Amino acid sequence: MIVSFGRGRPAARFFVSGSAAALAAALIGAVPAAAQDTTPATGNAANQQTVDPSAQPNANSASQSTTQATNASVDPTPVPADSAANQTAAAPGAGEDIVVTGFRASLASSAKIKRNSTLIVDSVSAEDVGKLPDVSIADALARIPGVTAQRLEGRDQRLSIRGLGPDFSTTLLNGREQVTVGDNRAVEYDQYPSEFFQNVNVYKTADASLIASGISGTVDLRMLRPLDQANRIVAINVRGQMNGIDKLNPDGTRYGYRASATYVDKFASDTLGVAIGVAATQTPSQNERYNAWGYAGSGTSADPYVLGGAKPYVQSNLLKRYGAVGTIEWEPSDSFHSTFDALYSNFKEEQTLRGIEFPLGFSDPVRSNVAASNGFVTGATFSNVFAVQRNDYNRRTADNLSLGWNNDLKLTDRIHLNVDASWSRATRTDLLLETNTGTGFAKSGVADTVRISQKENGTYTIVPTLNYTDTGIFKLTDPQGWGNNGTQQVVQAGFINRPKFTDDLKSLRASLNGEIEGSVLSRWEVGGNFTRREKISDYTNFFLCPRGGGTGCTVASGTPRSIAVPSGALLGTNVALNYLGIPAMLTYDPLNVYNNALNAVFDPQPSALVRDNTVLEKVWTGYGKLTIDGEVGGKVLKGALGAQVIHTEQSSVGQIANVLAGRVTIAPASQTVKYTRVLPSATFNLELIPNGFVKLGASQTMVRPRLDQERVTQDVAINTANITVNNNNVSLNPIFTSTGGNVSLRPYQSTNIDISLEKYFPAGGYVALAGYFKNLTDFVDPNNSYAYDFSALLPSLTAQQQAIVQQIRGTIGNVSAPANTGRGEVLGVEATLSLPLKAVTSALDGFGFFVTGNYSDSTVKYANNQAITLPGLSKWVGSGTFFFEKWGFSARANYRYRSSFLAEVAGLSANPTYRTARSEGILDAQIGYEFQDGALKGLSVMAQGKNLTDRPFITYQNDDVRQVIDYQRYGRDYYIGLTYKF
Repeated sequence: MIVSFGRGRPAARFFVSGSAAALAAALIGAVPAAAQDTTPATGNAANQQTVDPSAQPNANSASQSTTQATNASVDPTPVPADSAANQTAAAPGAGEDIVVTGFRASLASSAKIKRNSTLIVDSVSAEDVGKLPDVSIADALARIPGVTAQRLEGRDQRLSIRGLGPDFSTTLLNGREQVTVGDNRAVEYDQYPSEFFQNVNVYKTADASLIASGISGTVDLRMLRPLDQANRIVAINVRGQMNGIDKLNPDGTRYGYRASATYVDKFASDTLGVAIGVAATQTPSQNERYNAWGYAGSGTSADPYVLGGAKPYVQSNLLKRYGAVGTIEWEPSDSFHSTFDALYSNFKEEQTLRGIEFPLGFSDPVRSNVAASNGFVTGATFSNVFAVQRNDYNRRTADNLSLGWNNDLKLTDRIHLNVDASWSRATRTDLLLETNTGTGFAKSGVADTVRISQKENGTYTIVPTLNYTDTGIFKLTDPQGWGNNGTQQVVQAGFINRPKFTDDLKSLRASLNGEIEGSVLSRWEVGGNFTRREKISDYTNFFLCPRGGGTGCTVASGTPRSIAVPSGALLGTNVALNYLGIPAMLTYDPLNVYNNALNAVFDPQPSALVRDNTVLEKVWTGYGKLTIDGEVGGKVLKGALGAQVIHTEQSSVGQIANVLAGRVTIAPASQTVKYTRVLPSATFNLELIPNGFVKLGASQTMVRPRLDQERVTQDVAINTANITVNNNNVSLNPIFTSTGGNVSLRPYQSTNIDISLEKYFPAGGYVALAGYFKNLTDFVDPNNSYAYDFSALLPSLTAQQQAIVQQIRGTIGNVSAPANTGRGEVLGVEATLSLPLKAVTSALDGFGFFVTGNYSDSTVKYANNQAITLPGLSKWVGSGTFFFEKWGFSARANYRYRSSFLAEVAGLSANPTYRTARSEGILDAQIGYEFQDGALKGLSVMAQGKNLTDRPFITYQNDDVRQVIDYQRYGRDYYIGLTYKF
């Protein structure tokens, strides 16, 4: 059988033997199964605006308007900050209205959502139409209690909630589960323009009607509703941006912009509403990057740790994003309400990276003039160094489309039918281009001598002797001779990764809800949801080698070992790595070199082939819920009791590959598993004192494993060198091994207990103290392994080899695949104080602050009792915002702190890996003025500074802060903007 690889790939084909087919069949059932559970819990309260996801199944169900008349729950989307209803936000329990605008209106709206919810929830609300109170959605969420953000490429992107990383939460858009342009499930918030959202809710407890909730929390992005607006709105926002660091590459830029426009209006006697928004952004960033390969040695005085190698870069990024949203809302009568939402976002990010890799302690340079302290080399001279000079270019293009249609029909005076359909699709294509220059192929050129010296921040200065801009000695080549296609050496003067991802999710939901008379159980709701999600990952890799002869880039075929850099590719201005002591390096356009000087040859290695896969999940969810609304001992009690039944069918299609006797063998593979989970939940909200609430939540929740862990693919290795009669320990010297995914993985499961004490002040603001406990089971160990009988692969061997293997019982090998072997606990407490200082004294009218703090602790162990650190968990997290708003003036500053945590970063070949990140504190600030009257009424101006502390992102390994791996300095960002609304 002949198999070709991938759409649009070169005609690289491989013969598949019968043994490989047997291999596929053998491994399909080899991966062990594991189980897991999850739970959401929540409740809704009648006759008030309640943050209750059940009210709007998967979106903004018509309960938003029609069910207010029938005591049903209301859409969790708050009244927009610019509407007439919200311009006078009444303080809870107060007799008079307090007029608030801007950031104060945002805080007031968020407090209202939190107060009225039976769930434990925190929110961020827009200051005005198209204006969340921070640069991005992730920035805004990072000041919510217990929420932290990890910076990637200088932007806040990965969110952790209550000490659990992005893989443990879910993100919804108008109540609907969303796909992502990322590699797995975690949403990258860059794909959503913040201008499109009226508020963002973070549910920290669960509810039976909250479909696709997470273990740590559920983030729900909410667009505005045009029928809620009092008047027609036209708003235009324009903002310019400048990096504090000048462009680090000659083909980069430090200037950017952001622009958006919003139109909202109502027609047909206010029964038809339309909201349209468009946004465009061009966001630059600069990054002084340092990366250490690791550290050789044992850390003793006789054998101190020494830098194994370094890979410093200067990086210039430019993100371009264009987006549009549209909402049509129609309510022709009290009996019918229909809403259609559409969101489209396109972004393209280009990265230019230039730097030099220095093989040091892990390679063969000669060490001299060594200075060490406490078992750590602080300075040394290395001779016989063959550095790899890099000019790289990365490009990511992505499209994200989300459509949703919600219809609510009043069947009787007491019963509503709600039907919601949605489709979300994301596509992404990457181009990761590496090009190498050196003095000669495989260490055959001129060697360098470099001096390294450790700096206070843990990085090293690297001072070379050679002139790295000299085109007379630096050529396009494979300086270290690293290139190998799995069977023979190639001239790897560069490399290309071209991964493509498609994430598609379709959902259909229906529910019935109604009232119950004469009972503390005031409402009932039953419903069902079907979701089909398909994630396609398609990886294509190419070796790049000099043009001029040979085939397949192989050395043996006569491929040129080096060629000169084309003069037309040179940029004329050479990049400096001054922050590391390197005065200049050879600088050229890598795309020009790729198009004019290099050949591309498909990479046939099994490890590359088996990355292609498709994961399909079909999920049927049924749920039922009873809403509580009554009194206990004269105190108002609200809440909900409910449960979900979730049946999952998950499958994967891919291939299995191995190399034997110089031949790459592949075979198709597929597997399907099914399982069912029952997730009960309960929430209670007791108003113990006036405007003082005790909220309790108990639930089981679940969140599914990473999609790349559910793949069926396997990379099998057959080590024929271990086929000897003297192999007395096959377990230590296995003949057969395999690495891959596990289709039988079950979701992480958590049993949760939550409590929140909340007191709201008559003059505005509140204080809240919350505690939480999570008992985690079925925790996925990504490095799990187990023994497996590879007897099905014996036909791949010669008759003599088969006889020896059977004699020494060598068919038992090791399979490395993730499994649900872990368990653990998470315990934490969080506190919030939101206070307008007018509540203290009228002399401080306009001043206020919003302060949060969180402490989390975890104990998680795998089956072998190995304790791990949870990704994304910072034990201590704090945020404080101090603000002033009055007479049209506004000013505020926000400081965020998080202690050290396990961060997810890009490793070799862009694969995710984890490293400990140092603690960091980040200061943002802004000032603004809005014209109150006259010809400029409706115009506001704003100046903003981000990362004013210029805090770098730093990771280290082995719990040793001296062993710095990553150091990335992004610099400060400055913005100036104009908003005009009429």
